[in-house]
Amino acid sequence: MLSFSGAYLFALTVLHLIPEVYTAGKGSAGGFILLGFFIQILLEIFSEGIEHGHIHIHKKQNAAFPYGMMIGLCLHSFLEGMPLVQRFSESGTQNSLLMGIILHHIPVAIALMSMLLDSGIKKSSAIIYLVLFASMAPLGALSSNALGQSGSDLSVYFNSIMAIVIGIFLHISTTILFESSEQHRFNYLKFFVIVIGAGLAFLS
Repeated sequence: MLSFSGAYLFALTVLHLIPEVYTAGKGSAGGFILLGFFIQILLEIFSEGIEHGHIHIHKKQNAAFPYGMMIGLCLHSFLEGMPLVQRFSESGTQNSLLMGIILHHIPVAIALMSMLLDSGIKKSSAIIYLVLFASMAPLGALSSNALGQSGSDLSVYFNSIMAIVIGIFLHISTTILFESSEQHRFNYLKFFVIVIGAGLAFLS
């Protein structure tokens, strides 16, 4: 699942999202892509890399940990949802982006729930955290939609946000692809799954 989602996210970024921001003709897109890449590195200081779909923490850590992790993870999800309301030059790109976010968030949600339960948090509290995480991408989309309906020309804003999300996706997807197997080694099954994921993004 991790390899498939990582490959889909990477191929979606390369085949659809990067051409989209450069087609808009904004020369600053590269700088925002780099910014997004480094924003994700900073977010992982708080989230401990749970965005990769697995956990880099030890069980039973101090009770303050989940709050810092949730802040980083929710900011990450909020940013990913912001460009969902953008009008893309290709009609299928929006649906492909939505599918990429969903595929990316499934293993993250599983890892999040496992981490919260292993940390000794009550199941009811863990469910609340899970719902909070699930709501952040829609909230990001709603926030962008509200700005878009303000009557202002926000094409530059949307393009910059998309470029930042591209940087985040590049970091996440490449990290997933290199970390989702034991000892970071590739095998034939993983290669096959990666090809299927990338192929689906190509066809979408």
